[in-house]
Amino acid sequence: MTTPSQTSIGEIIGNISDDLSQLFRQEVALAKAEIRQEAVKAGKAGGMLGGAAFAGYLAVVLLSFALVFGLANVIDAGWAALIVAFVWAVIGAVLYSGGRKKLKTVDPVPRRTTETLKEDAQWLKNPTG
Repeated sequence: MTTPSQTSIGEIIGNISDDLSQLFRQEVALAKAEIRQEAVKAGKAGGMLGGAAFAGYLAVVLLSFALVFGLANVIDAGWAALIVAFVWAVIGAVLYSGGRKKLKTVDPVPRRTTETLKEDAQWLKNPTG
């Protein structure tokens, strides 16, 4: 093992280069992990919105006819259709609102990586503290 006074400038520069390479690889790995987490959240929110749209479509098509025909026995068929359409519009608005709220929690910027990169840049400017 060599003492610090026996270490050559080339070795010191090589060590610094290796350390910087490892640091940046770790930063890239952290960024990938953060982006993966956010993509999962976005996928879930998108799935909710897609599921809401599909469920809303099926519900409107299948149940609306049944409700319109059922209400048409009591009131005029035009009013029955209007009432059913209004009910499904309210349900669709609630599903849309929930999916949109979930989608707003998605953060596309890897915050932790950005902060550690700023710290690394600050350290490189002033490595002695």
